[in-house]
Amino acid sequence: LDSLKEQLARDQESALQILQHAESSSEVAIVILNYNGRAHLEQFLPSVIRSVQPGQNIVVADNGSDDDSVQWLSEKYPQIEILLLHHNTGFAGGYNNAIPQIDAKYIALLNSDVEVTTGWLNPLIRALKYDQTLGACQPKIKSYTRKDHFEYAGAGGGLVDSFGYPFCHGRIMSTVEQDLGQYDKMSEVFWVSGAAMCMRKEAFVAFGGFDADYFAHMEEIDLCWRLKRAGYKVKVVPQSTVYHLGGGTLSYKSPRKTYLNFRNNLSTLIKNEKGSRLLWLLPLRILLDWVASVHFLLAKEGANFLAVWRAHAYLIFRLPKLMAKRRSIKSQIKSLQVGVDNSSTGRYAGSIVYEFFLLGKKTYHDLNNIQSHIEG
Repeated sequence: LDSLKEQLARDQESALQILQHAESSSEVAIVILNYNGRAHLEQFLPSVIRSVQPGQNIVVADNGSDDDSVQWLSEKYPQIEILLLHHNTGFAGGYNNAIPQIDAKYIALLNSDVEVTTGWLNPLIRALKYDQTLGACQPKIKSYTRKDHFEYAGAGGGLVDSFGYPFCHGRIMSTVEQDLGQYDKMSEVFWVSGAAMCMRKEAFVAFGGFDADYFAHMEEIDLCWRLKRAGYKVKVVPQSTVYHLGGGTLSYKSPRKTYLNFRNNLSTLIKNEKGSRLLWLLPLRILLDWVASVHFLLAKEGANFLAVWRAHAYLIFRLPKLMAKRRSIKSQIKSLQVGVDNSSTGRYAGSIVYEFFLLGKKTYHDLNNIQSHIEG
């Protein structure tokens, strides 16, 4: 009898350990990076909680907040896992520090100012399961304040033009389209938005995550470009929809945002563009940036004018480091290659700057010979 009791106790302990492991791990982790964002968590987290299904877990990674958001979160939603990162290392560094600590096969990066819809994760995870060469994907991202329109940061999937300028299905420059179902087909794109992107955890870690030097903005374009160079696909899955407030960290007109966008865009080109193309493209892009700075000056936006020149000064002093990264990335991609270079897919052969400002082409479908211009 005593032997039977001991066996029963061991079985109960084993069952408890299995249960605890099942509760602590999940197939999918929704990872929300927070920095002094209690207001956004209060407003948007309930929709995420309502959307969670079995096998899905929410993790809030706190980037060294000094407000009361962590205390509020632990009291209001004790079931949500909190990762304390202690120091603000930006969007890029924050996710790089958090994701390796998370026990999940798939990760869904989600901005704290995003409202999700019921079952939004399912089409994204299905797409990743169906195609092992799918590196990253995003839902359709619409505006929280104008829910019949796309949102600036990601919209219906990201593209780049021949000069390396990013734009989207549903957004060119500052013009955002109404969603009429015109981009409802799942398709390959060049990049997906960090506001709501999904990928395998092992791929994120293997590729080194985001470039932490970016701090914020365009780090997802850089990561997607590396994935595509290694032969992975990047897709938009419009069967999933979320609503993004936008400008939650920095206003779209912020000089800080201008600085990061100009700096990080050129950094991405230097690290990833083919050498023969970079030789002529980089000087031309610098010239075009100077034209943009003059535009800021004429518009009496002196802080944005200075932000462009600060971005170029950064690049001058950091050029040796960027070239070292370029060489390192080339070696990394070679070791992680799953197929032929896929970086031509989702790239527009024309110039959106020329067509938008000089020809008045304001939407994706207005672009000249759009089907023949999108390579791949």
